[in-house]
Amino acid sequence: MTEQDFIPKPYTNTLKQGKVTWESPSNIALVKYWGKRDPQIPENPSISFTLSQCKTITTLSYKQKEVTSDFSFDVFLDGEKKDAFKPKIETFFKRVEQYVPFLKGFHFTIETKNTFPHSSGIASSASGMSALALCLMSVEKLFNTDMSNTFFNQKASFLARLGSGSACRSVEGDLIVWGHTKHVAESSDLFGVKYPYAVHDNFKNYQDTILLIDKGEKQVSSTVGHNLMHNHPYAASRFQQAHDNLEKLKPILEAGDLKGFINLMESEALTLHAMMMTSNPYYILMKPNTLEVINRIWKFREDTGLHIGFTLDAGANVHILYPESEKVEILNFIENELVAYCKNGEYICDQIGFGAQEINN
Repeated sequence: MTEQDFIPKPYTNTLKQGKVTWESPSNIALVKYWGKRDPQIPENPSISFTLSQCKTITTLSYKQKEVTSDFSFDVFLDGEKKDAFKPKIETFFKRVEQYVPFLKGFHFTIETKNTFPHSSGIASSASGMSALALCLMSVEKLFNTDMSNTFFNQKASFLARLGSGSACRSVEGDLIVWGHTKHVAESSDLFGVKYPYAVHDNFKNYQDTILLIDKGEKQVSSTVGHNLMHNHPYAASRFQQAHDNLEKLKPILEAGDLKGFINLMESEALTLHAMMMTSNPYYILMKPNTLEVINRIWKFREDTGLHIGFTLDAGANVHILYPESEKVEILNFIENELVAYCKNGEYICDQIGFGAQEINN
């Protein structure tokens, strides 16, 4: 498919007013996306677990108005008006207007909330932008009632990507691939696709406990970090590594090879941060407690033989991934030995989820 496939034909239905609500989860990448080109096209493919409990719930109310040259909308977070969010949504609307051309014909009220603590250090862009994109698609489906569910999900992912790249991996679950690669059939740079190959039962209900090491604002934004890959001395090798790791992941997922999975996942996490440390300008997003937690995970794994592993996003927090069958022992270790390294002792228990859901108003 191409971008042109998402430009709709003239609508035949008309709308006056109404509202729609979606909840959409965050996700955690196993093979990392780092580096992009306009418009929000990834330099390498990625694959992520969709989460279950860490999600954004967004209600979009719309009321018909005279078409003007400007977008008309208000944004509320947890019931409080947030004008600081408007520039990012304005940019998003400009990017997607040709694909959802009804935008300037309505005033929108966007009411959003997260199930995870505000300023917790958990990125809300993936869940937030995917929830908003899904709301826009529900409005478009009222204009075009014969739209298929498959196309609905593809276009929602396509729109979400234009708000935040990783948001395109939050529409569906449980394993989502984004970025064209010869190693995954039907993969696309334009939207996320469900991983199409066999996955062993070892990975069903896989657990993700998120240690909130640092809740402050990152000193370098992800957007800036992505842009620093343009002239990075190791960029080409990194992009090829991502393709190679997706190929290596296929037999690992099919066989239920937990050791191989942990090795690849941790290598990807450390490679992501290695790219940051070797950028120009260079920077470090890990904190001392991040490293302490990683070393304690490694020692516990060596001592017990349990299949505990970690991954990192572009920040200091640690996602601890492990099979459901080992949940009791590993969660006990986390609570007894690792929570002390969290900011205010905060952590979140989550697991693999299966994508976004519409909520009936």
